[in-house]
Amino acid sequence: MISTLANSDIDIIDEQSNFIIVNKPAGIGFHDEDNQQGFFNHVKEALSLSELYPVHRLDKITSGLIIFAKNKTSATQFQQLFENKGIEKYYLAISDKKPTKKQGLIKGDMQKSRRGSWKLLRSQLNPAISQFFSFGLSQGKRLFIVKPYTGKTHQIRVALNSIGSPIIGDPNYNISSHSDRGYLHAYALKFKLDDQQYQYIHFPTVGKEYIDPITTTVINNQEKPWALPWPKLNINKA
Repeated sequence: MISTLANSDIDIIDEQSNFIIVNKPAGIGFHDEDNQQGFFNHVKEALSLSELYPVHRLDKITSGLIIFAKNKTSATQFQQLFENKGIEKYYLAISDKKPTKKQGLIKGDMQKSRRGSWKLLRSQLNPAISQFFSFGLSQGKRLFIVKPYTGKTHQIRVALNSIGSPIIGDPNYNISSHSDRGYLHAYALKFKLDDQQYQYIHFPTVGKEYIDPITTTVINNQEKPWALPWPKLNINKA
């Protein structure tokens, strides 16, 4: 099995007795694929852990924060947190196309499309649900802070594409864009486990669009994402 990461490339943000928070690089698949070692198995091997459990995942193009449980009990706890919407996740995305709306709710059922892509439908039987704010950058680009409430495949990528702002460098939904990476980064997590509150924020450090001075200024001017004025949303009735 080939690995494209060196052990020194494992960026551990935090390690607790029952879990670790790791920063995944963009362009690395989560699972093993085509004789290429995936990020999960690379972390497990590099850290010499006999037990490690994935409790969620990120797309290949996406960088950012991932939680790994270090035992089955913790894995079960995290699974329950995800099922009960007890983990808040926030993403930073950049598009070079103007959205049809600058903030709000994106909601709809998702259906498989062509070549591994998905599309958003108007139906609401089992919808993907995301909220977002956006901010203007230079040269017509726009920064999005996205809060997903569900965890569908390609959810944020499809959501932004549905409002006319596919992510820069996304090979499925922005084929015409040529960039150094896909501009989607899982930058913040907030959850409560065993009566203790955990909060993590880790801004992207790779990608010319992310480290552009205008972009970094806009990001730094925002509050912690959970402190932004997100409209209240009843998931069961949204």
